[in-house]
Amino acid sequence: MKTINIGIIGYGTVGTGVTKILLENRHLIEKKTGTRLHLKYIADIDLVTDRKVKLEEGVLIGNADTILNDPEIHIIVETVGGDTFAKDLLLKAIEKGKHIVTANKALLAKHGDLIFENALKKNVTIGFEASVGGCMPVIKTLRESLVGNAINAMLGILNGTCNYILSKISCDKTPFAAALKEAQMNGYAEADPTFDIEGIDTAHKLAILVSIAYGAPINFKDIYVEGISKISPLDIEIAEQFGYRIKLLAISKWREEMIEARVHPTMIPMSNLLSGVNGSLNAIEIQGNAVGSMALYGHGAGMMPTASAIISDITDIVRDMVSGAAARVPALGFQREHIRPIPIMPISDIDTFYYIRFSAIDKPGVLSSISGILGNHNISIRSVHQKGQNQKGAVPIVMMTYMARESNIQAALSEISDLHIIEGEPVLIRVEESGPSKSALS
Repeated sequence: MKTINIGIIGYGTVGTGVTKILLENRHLIEKKTGTRLHLKYIADIDLVTDRKVKLEEGVLIGNADTILNDPEIHIIVETVGGDTFAKDLLLKAIEKGKHIVTANKALLAKHGDLIFENALKKNVTIGFEASVGGCMPVIKTLRESLVGNAINAMLGILNGTCNYILSKISCDKTPFAAALKEAQMNGYAEADPTFDIEGIDTAHKLAILVSIAYGAPINFKDIYVEGISKISPLDIEIAEQFGYRIKLLAISKWREEMIEARVHPTMIPMSNLLSGVNGSLNAIEIQGNAVGSMALYGHGAGMMPTASAIISDITDIVRDMVSGAAARVPALGFQREHIRPIPIMPISDIDTFYYIRFSAIDKPGVLSSISGILGNHNISIRSVHQKGQNQKGAVPIVMMTYMARESNIQAALSEISDLHIIEGEPVLIRVEESGPSKSALS
């Protein structure tokens, strides 16, 4: 039986999970691949912490260069994270002809094109299934299962931290700060949760998916990003009264040689399958011109779900090595010569539905003043909801619009904010009416 040697760089949560699967399920993997996967080295700066994994003597080492320079190492698994040391590490490994598996979405969103270009030159494979959606095989689905489809749209819940917080606010009426603290206590959020709650982590993942779906270079910088820190229990309560739930969505749509790519809190109907995805779970809907609408659902993070996706990439590489077909599937799904820049539509140019909440003085003529300005900017109102008076004498007024242009909405809100009858900044949440229904999958 052929032996493939593996080196893991980074022995934290994910590296430990990968190690456990390689050791505990090695006989199962051998039966499926016809190959022995031998974990030769694990490199980490922490050689003391007990990971509750029994390793052979000499496997855990403190120097990653030992793995990089070992000619017997065929596959390197990178789990250190970040986009500085990890970038240099991967480029060195590629130069030495090593195949790579990584879950590092931030690195790929910023430097993926450089890494993939170098890998192509050296005829090595980069596996990165675990970078988006954890155990959900979304990258394999786009690159392989849907290879005959033009992708029309993708809508996804791709950050378990945000989904957990919004679920706590919605289901338990927990304030944002308390929900975030609970997420951190349960290990769903980092000590510094900025990347998660401000939508940056989700945007990294969307940048990767957009590139694979449409055959474009990875473009993170042009994706519109808005986090969940300003979402209040009041907005969630009112949304539910209207029959909606609020989720942080990654949204991409094909727009005739342009791409919508945006991340922001979004109201979706309760009939939408994504509305029932709660806790730290992830889900994504993909709309293809042949398959119609399909959805994936599962754990988007965590030790074992992420490790499972990494093992999937390892076995794909092993099977290709055995058959002599390295880099069989292009990293971004398209042949390199067909990767071409596609502009991302500015957020000001999108057309969608809107939820707007104003805090207004309770007096005659307020509604007509607000609706008049909206009308002057070609914005039609489909429903209005007014809550009771608060202690300051201002009342929340909520309006749901028909389809409108973002630039018109922003211009109208700027004008309305200057009215003496308005207190504070209006709250704006975009609304997606499309998506897979629960009944369609029952």
